[in-house]
Amino acid sequence: MTSDLTTPDGAAWLASAGTYPRSTLALWRERPEAPVVLPCGSAFDVVSSPAVFGRRMVDRLWDEGPGSGPVATFRGRMLLFAAPGTAQRLPSLLQWEEYSRTGAIPPLLCHGNGDAVTVPALLAATPATSGDSRWLVAPDTRRPWLPGPEIVLWAAVRAARAAVRISISSSADQDAKVYDVSRRR
Repeated sequence: MTSDLTTPDGAAWLASAGTYPRSTLALWRERPEAPVVLPCGSAFDVVSSPAVFGRRMVDRLWDEGPGSGPVATFRGRMLLFAAPGTAQRLPSLLQWEEYSRTGAIPPLLCHGNGDAVTVPALLAATPATSGDSRWLVAPDTRRPWLPGPEIVLWAAVRAARAAVRISISSSADQDAKVYDVSRRR
């Protein structure tokens, strides 16, 4: 994965999402440790997932797929920055996918046109300033590659399959005897 430190080009890309990019950049020059609320839909959309499932999705993207664009955490959620239009298309793709009906894919919140998200501070977070927000993959270019809805769906399905595979119980084994062997002498 890439760095958790936003570059000047990455900051310019993030600021381009807002109505007043120069004002956003000026704010960041004064307070680089401050998170900022930015609108979605023009420069990026954001797919928000529970942190553990989101981490599995990002791992799939990097281990088996094309990688990801910027990724952040905020209040226990993983924020995957995606191509504009993803928030509109992804929910219908998830409805078609069997994993969303079985509950293997948790609810994904799609933020697109008309929505806004809080993005972490530009500086790498320290325990005193991070709160519950930080970059896992920080923006580092003026035109980052962003996954579209099909790639995000692919990552969600792969993450769900990985979660199902590690399950230790199934309905067929309800009568099985389970012993705690962790305290053997």
